[in-house]
Amino acid sequence: MTADAPTHRSPAQRSRPTRRALLGLAAATVTGAVAGAGCGRATTPPGPARRPSASSGRTVSLPAPAGSHPVGTVDLHLVDRSRPDPLVPSKPYRELMISLWYPAVRRGRHAVAPWMSPRAAADWDRHSAPTLGVDPGTVDWAGIPTHARSAAPVARDAGQLPIVLFAPGDGGTRSLGTTLVEDLASRGHLVLTVDHTYEADQVEFPGGRVERALPLPDELTPQVIADLLVAHQRARVADMTYVLGLLGRLDRGDSPAADGTPLPDGLRGALDLSAIGLLGQSLGGSVAAQLAHDDERVGAAVDLDGGLFGTVARTGLAKPFLLLDREEHHRDNEPTWTTFWAASTGWRREVRFADAQHGSFSDLQAILPQLGGHTDPAVTADLIGTADPRRSVTAQRAYVAAFFDLHLKHRRTRYFDDPGARPEGTRVVP
Repeated sequence: MTADAPTHRSPAQRSRPTRRALLGLAAATVTGAVAGAGCGRATTPPGPARRPSASSGRTVSLPAPAGSHPVGTVDLHLVDRSRPDPLVPSKPYRELMISLWYPAVRRGRHAVAPWMSPRAAADWDRHSAPTLGVDPGTVDWAGIPTHARSAAPVARDAGQLPIVLFAPGDGGTRSLGTTLVEDLASRGHLVLTVDHTYEADQVEFPGGRVERALPLPDELTPQVIADLLVAHQRARVADMTYVLGLLGRLDRGDSPAADGTPLPDGLRGALDLSAIGLLGQSLGGSVAAQLAHDDERVGAAVDLDGGLFGTVARTGLAKPFLLLDREEHHRDNEPTWTTFWAASTGWRREVRFADAQHGSFSDLQAILPQLGGHTDPAVTADLIGTADPRRSVTAQRAYVAAFFDLHLKHRRTRYFDDPGARPEGTRVVP
C-alpha cells in the first residue's frame, strides 16, 4: 500500500507483487524505492443478477460519526460522453461510480448502506485483502455496515450544505475514506466520493459488472512509477472536473445517473455552490491540491499524507490548504511539500501524527486493529503504525472538520492556533 513498502510480507505478497503497494506511492519522494506493485487485472462480466453468497468471515465495524445529523447516501453511475476514457483510449466515453453522503432525516425505513458493494467486496477479498496481510475469507467485507441509510431524504434543517469531493489513494476505492466522509456528512456537508475506473482495484457498476484496474508494467522502476502517477493524476483531475460540473444539476434535483437512479428527496436547492472543498488521501491528496490550483470553483483542499505531482508542487497555492502527515514523513523531508510550502501564499497548516503510517489516513486505521491475530502484525504495523486507532481517527476527524468549518462555513476554530485544543499525539506546524 505504501511507497515505503513493507519489508515483511505475507506469503500471498511474496508470491506476487500486488497493486495495493501502489496505493500510497505518492506518499514517498518521487525517487524513493518501492517494493513492487500490480496484481493482475481483468474485467468481471455481469453474469447472472444474483448476489454473491454471504461470507462466513469476521465482522468488523466503523466508528460512528461524531456530528449531530444521521447520514444518508446514494450511489450514482456516471457516463461522460464528452471524452474517451483516459486509461483505455479505445473506449469512447468515461464511466465512473460516485456516492453522495449527506445529513439525512431521522424518519423512514431505509436500508443501511454497506461499506462496499457485494461483487466489489468479493473481488477485494480475493485480490486486495491479501496485500494487507489478510487471508481471503477472513473478513466479511460486504457485511461491514456504514452508518448511512440508502436514499434517505436530506435533512433540510442542516441548512445549505458545503460540498466536499473525496479522492482515495492510487489503486484505492472510494470506500476507503468512509470513516472521514460519514463524519463530514453528519456535520452538515454534502460529500461526493469518486472511484477512478481502471485505476481503482475494483469498481462495481449496476448489474454486477466489476471493472478491475489495468495491469501494471512488470518492471516498476521509480521513473515508471512516477510516470504512472502523473498519468493517473491527469485522469483523476479530469474526472473530478467532470464531477464538479455536475454540482449545479444536483442542486436542481436533476439526477446525472446514466441509469436514472433518482436523487434523494430534499437535495434540490440544498447545496452551497459557493463553498466547495477537496479531500484526498495519498495520490488523492495531490489531486486535491492540483485541482484547487487549477479550478476557481474549489475554495480549499486537504491532503492526507500525499506527495505532490504536477505544477502545484512548484507553484504552491493561494487558497487554504491542510496537510495531515506522520512524524517520519513531513515537509522537511518530502521535497514536493518543501517546494509547495515555500511557494504557497494562502492559509496553510501541517499536522503531524505520532506513531502513524501512510495507511493511518484511510479506513484501514479503524479496520485492521479489529482483526487481531487474523492479520500479519508486521504488515499491519507497516500500514497503520502503532498509534491508538480511536485517538487517531478522532484527531483526523477533528482537524478535517475544523478546517472545512473555518474555510467553507466561516466558523472560528481553536484547533490550529491554540496548543491546548489539539488532540493528543498531534503537532501543528504553521
